[in-house]
Amino acid sequence: MQGHTPTYEEALSIFKEFNKSESLLKHAYAVEGVMRYIARKMGEDEEKWGIVGLVHDLDYERYPEQHCQKSREILEARGWPEEYIRAIVSHGWGICSDVEPKTTMEKTLYAIDELTGLVTAVALIRPSKSVADLEAKSVMKKWKDKAFAAGVNRSVIEQGTAMLGMEL
Repeated sequence: MQGHTPTYEEALSIFKEFNKSESLLKHAYAVEGVMRYIARKMGEDEEKWGIVGLVHDLDYERYPEQHCQKSREILEARGWPEEYIRAIVSHGWGICSDVEPKTTMEKTLYAIDELTGLVTAVALIRPSKSVADLEAKSVMKKWKDKAFAAGVNRSVIEQGTAMLGMEL
């Protein structure tokens, strides 16, 4: 079973097995959606990228002090491919993991994990409470306000976008 390709249903089931928080599930869906969008734009495997985005915080609720490390153990025990596991573990690079993002999928997850938190926070203060009508300039305005969404690690976003050769 080692290295089998996980299905979306399997990924969602394992995420829900280890996480009960509605806000964490919403975050997982947001990261999944952005990963799928970027994969599609780059001609990459949208399903793989989406699954990685969905389960990236698999161990966060149950094992916050061992975030990323427990994900490796859990997914290896279930036979997940190393490519998926490495991407998931690398999203915590420099914070809770020493696995540096190397592939485009890993770098993308590293960059967008925190970014989705900021975008969501900006959307929630708007009358619509939606990202559908959110403009980049609104996010960038709040980006500069370090007190806004203070839990968002802006240096990770900056480092991640630089890894991808992009600018904010």
